Amino acid sequence: MTSTKKSARSSTAAGKHDGFTAGERDAMKERAKELKSARRGPGGAGADTESEVLAKIAEMPEADRVLAERIHAVIRAAAPDLTPKLWYGMPAYARNGKVVCHFQSAQKFKSKYATLGFSDQAALDDGAVWPTAYAVTKLSAADEKRISALVKKAVG
Repeated sequence: MTSTKKSARSSTAAGKHDGFTAGERDAMKERAKELKSARRGPGGAGADTESEVLAKIAEMPEADRVLAERIHAVIRAAAPDLTPKLWYGMPAYARNGKVVCHFQSAQKFKSKYATLGFSDQAALDDGAVWPTAYAVTKLSAADEKRISALVKKAVG
């Protein structure tokens, strides 16, 4: 290699690596562990994944935990047929094994706010452009009603 070319593994001029962040690597490790657990764990795919979701919510910092608990309750009431499960270490809600929506705490990737996201499995299509994630900083009764309506629409 000549002195003018850099290795793909070298750092940028600012001294930072262009690869995955520590948070992203942790999320990938959590996802790998979730997939192994689903294959090998007690009950496999039929295991009590809701208890795992509730345990993950309980680990969150208070502000995120309060939001996650309320969103969990709203989603369970709006779409009881969705199965709570962990997805990249986040509370998620799936139909036939495919994630429809998920909650990402602000702490997960050191973000400014928590988000409620919807996958391409959600039936939220509205013209050529529509939101697939919503910032959540606090929840009023009206916000919970809006989330409930979004989840009901998402599951069809």
